[in-house]
Amino acid sequence: MKFEDYNIDDKVKKGLKELDFKRPTDIQFKTIYNILDGEDLIAIAHTGTGKTAAFAIPIIDKVYAKKSEQRRYSGVQALVMVPTHELALQIASVFQQIAKYTDVQTLSIIGGVDQDPQIEALTNGVDIIIATPGRMFDLISQGHFQTHRIETLVLDEADYMLDLGFKNDIIDILKKLPKRRQTLFFSATINDHIKKTAYKIVKQGALRIQLSTKDPVAKNIEHFVVFVEMDHKRFFLERVIAENPDQKILAFVRTKVRAERVAKAMARVDIDSLTIHGDKTQEERIGVLEEFRSGNINLLIGTDVTARGIDIPDISIVINYDLPDEPENYVHRVGRTGRGKRKGHAYSFCSPEEEEVLNTIQAFLEKDINVLDLDGAEYHDTLNVERDRTNDYMSLVKEIQLREGSKKKGKKWKKK
Repeated sequence: MKFEDYNIDDKVKKGLKELDFKRPTDIQFKTIYNILDGEDLIAIAHTGTGKTAAFAIPIIDKVYAKKSEQRRYSGVQALVMVPTHELALQIASVFQQIAKYTDVQTLSIIGGVDQDPQIEALTNGVDIIIATPGRMFDLISQGHFQTHRIETLVLDEADYMLDLGFKNDIIDILKKLPKRRQTLFFSATINDHIKKTAYKIVKQGALRIQLSTKDPVAKNIEHFVVFVEMDHKRFFLERVIAENPDQKILAFVRTKVRAERVAKAMARVDIDSLTIHGDKTQEERIGVLEEFRSGNINLLIGTDVTARGIDIPDISIVINYDLPDEPENYVHRVGRTGRGKRKGHAYSFCSPEEEEVLNTIQAFLEKDINVLDLDGAEYHDTLNVERDRTNDYMSLVKEIQLREGSKKKGKKWKKK
């Protein structure tokens, strides 16, 4: 079924066509009509499967239909709550692009920036709000954001919101919304705690749609672990970059300080990079993402603040320079590549000190991560990266797979 066959307004279809959205993804196919019918949903699907458009398309169509019937502004109709600034901006962009040929107005409300433009937009009339909790409650308490007419509430990346301690914020906003509303709960992962919370929020009889398979990593992402010494990680990152000069690479590190240190290490070998983390202002973070998206600089080094909300389709490689402390974040990190139907590759650099963390991640995945087992010669070669090598990193992967087999699992660390 194509989007042109859906019973949605032609102006919404025009926006979709301009985005080259021809057919719905699985999550979109399963949810759009249910949302149009006013059903409450709990939807679980992989990162990068089109979850944002799955709720954006029907919400925009419903809001536009209502606006077309009414002569006067009737207040904010839909609220999307998200855990991070970057995710709010990304979702707002999707809404604005799909609604381009309608008069539906979308606003992102986030902290770290001047609130006056947000207040002005609310005063002029906004239909859909994409918000993080802090600034949202500030504007509600100041009387600028009226919530009594909201008909649809979306909790996106709900698992992460709960992890960050936003449960009370979710409960508080529910008290401020009409009891008769539609609630949509979207998440990439699910566990008993999340499930229990979700069923307290949605109406009894809400539909549960779960497209995730047992493997929470999307099937179009090949992900491997490479065992390296902690002090050697920079050489492995340098090699990946040198052998993929035209590819966008996103590297995750554990801390803000480490992000800057890795960037300086790359600068010493003449590799330009960008960093993104919590110490940067919102304007700086927006500028970093824009520069990375443009392709002027193809290496972005960040903390888990960027594990959700970055929707840059052409990220080819994700590097877990440091393994994540929370196993769920592994899924969201590697999910920054392989967006939509694209193929993606992710490599985790695991030092001896991180083996226990790796075991926790593999327990969460319920499977071992395939090992790229470099022999002594390959390891030594990586420590002496030759920038004029003609074979790229994927050639190395194929060579190792042919020689050692790509299905090795759980191999113990061997000091090189």
